[in-house]
This record gives sequence, structure tokens and C-alpha cells, in this order.
Amino acid sequence: MRHSRTSVVASAPPVAPTGAGGGLLPAKDLAAAWFLVVLIAVPAWVLTIGQARDMGVEPGTMGMALPLFLLLWVTMMAAMMLPSMAPVAITWVRGIGRQSSGWVRTARTVEFIAGYLLVWTAFGLLAYVALALTGNLVDDHPTAGRWIGSVAFLLAGLYQLGPLKYVCLRHCRDPLSHLVRYSGFRGPVRDLRVGLHHGAYCVGCCAGLMVVLVPLGVMNVAAMAGLAVVIFLEKLSPRGVLLGRFVGVVFLVLAVLAPFQDWLLPGLQDSMPSMDGM
Repeated sequence: MRHSRTSVVASAPPVAPTGAGGGLLPAKDLAAAWFLVVLIAVPAWVLTIGQARDMGVEPGTMGMALPLFLLLWVTMMAAMMLPSMAPVAITWVRGIGRQSSGWVRTARTVEFIAGYLLVWTAFGLLAYVALALTGNLVDDHPTAGRWIGSVAFLLAGLYQLGPLKYVCLRHCRDPLSHLVRYSGFRGPVRDLRVGLHHGAYCVGCCAGLMVVLVPLGVMNVAAMAGLAVVIFLEKLSPRGVLLGRFVGVVFLVLAVLAPFQDWLLPGLQDSMPSMDGM
């Protein structure tokens, strides 16, 4: 049994350089891989910032049709998530490169990335529905925006402090056992399954943070940048778990303040009267 376990580990791609138990790729490979991450993440941020500048921060879906919203959403997720999920992606794609070449390697890599983004696209559908509902509600009842913001911060804070968050964060911080499990996946859609599996854990880890985009504004570049930093540190910093809990407490404090502080609700503010006018 010990020999079998050893052979499975040996056949798996190298351990991702993340978390307390993560190993490091060779420095040359790691530098090249991170260079590719930057090449992808920077254009995603440029596109996101350019679109946000044109659209501004408004309540709801800002009049976007679902296809356009999903396109922007996936671009945003690529900008925000790629640096934090890069260690796992780099490790798995490097393993693909060892097992295949040419068009097969390219197709398998695209399949892995597509699986990951597919999960975030599905989450984007939920985000679109939530934004449409809240946008319509504050249009009909402007003062409701304060309580929507408060509830959003409350839900985000409770999720940050809840058990599901840390099951998923544990996976993202120390994915060794999962990489070993992935090595046992078989079939023509193996890499798609790996992307879907890791994407699901990533969504589970970050869902609470995404909720605050309702009050802060889905195209709020400052909020996106701040959340991206939190996500990166949660997954890769030695004190990431502590940071996640601290952010949860901050969200709970903001839930109490939100009904009385318009500046906390830029994503709902255009439909709300000021406190001075009430």
C-alpha cells in the first residue's frame, strides 16, 4: 500500500508553491510562469479599468444585457483571481506540458482554463440576477438601498467567518492532496474536470468577498483592486486565514454602519436620497 501511494504521488504534477505545505517549483520555471501570469493579468486589468471608466458606478446591472455582463464579469475574474490561483494553475499546466506536446498540450491547457472560468461564469449568472433584483428594488424604493447594503455586508461577514469559507480556503492554500487526487482523473475531459473542481473551490473561497460588490458597485475599480489584494493574501500569505477572519469582522462592522453612511454604498447611492434630505 505504501508503494502504491508513493507511485501515485510521483506521477502527480509537482506541488503548487502555495500554503504552508506547498513546495516550490524550480526558480527558472517559476519566474517564467509568473511572467506569463502578468502578461495575462495586466491586459485583463486594463480592459476592466477602461470599461469601468466608461460606465461608472451605478446600481444594478447598469443596463447591461446578460451576454455583455458575463463577458465583463469573466474579464474581471481573470484580472482579480489569476494571480492568486496561479500556483495551482502553473503546477497543473506544467504537468500537462510534461505529458503532451504541440496542439494536444494547447488543447488540454485551454480545457483546464475553460473549466475554471466556466464555474465563475455560472457564479456570474447568480450575480446578474442579484444585481438586477437589487437594482429594481432600489429604483422602486430608494431608501431600501441602505438596508440592502447592510444585509450584503452582513452576509459577506458571516460567510467570511463560517466553516465553508475555510474548507475552500484550505484547499486553495495547500492543494497537495487535491493535486494527487487530480492525477487520478481519467477520460477525455480530464483537464476540464480539474478546472471545474478547482474553480468550485475558488468560488467557495471568494463568494463572500464578491457579495460586497452589490453595495460597493460591480464596476468599482478601487473595490475590485482591494478585493484582489485580500484574495491574494488570503491564499498565499502565511497569515491568510487570520486575514480572512479579520475581513469578516470588518464586514460585520460595515453592516452596522451602512444604513447611516452613504459613502459605504456607492453601488446603490444613485438611487438613494441623501441622509440630509430625509
